[in-house]
Amino acid sequence: MDLEKAIFNWLQIAVVSEARLEDEAAKKTADFFKGILKTDHQLLDITYERDPFNYIVTYKKDGKEEKKNFATSTVEKLIEDIENEPKFRI
Repeated sequence: MDLEKAIFNWLQIAVVSEARLEDEAAKKTADFFKGILKTDHQLLDITYERDPFNYIVTYKKDGKEEKKNFATSTVEKLIEDIENEPKFRI
């Protein structure tokens, strides 16, 4: 999996996991993708923050801090889909 796709997948499910603290499957999936970022892409100190328009993922690779931005609407699509599906409501 390429780096940008791995970061995006982790970010989407991390947002779900944070919004649904009791959702153990979301937490495990977020941990899985974070593991891919660490082992396959050698990223360290992976975090994210949200501004009104974007999610900004910050990480270290090869000792340098890097950032990637993703549109809020794109990142939050997964949580919206989950919350709109009655069988996934907690």
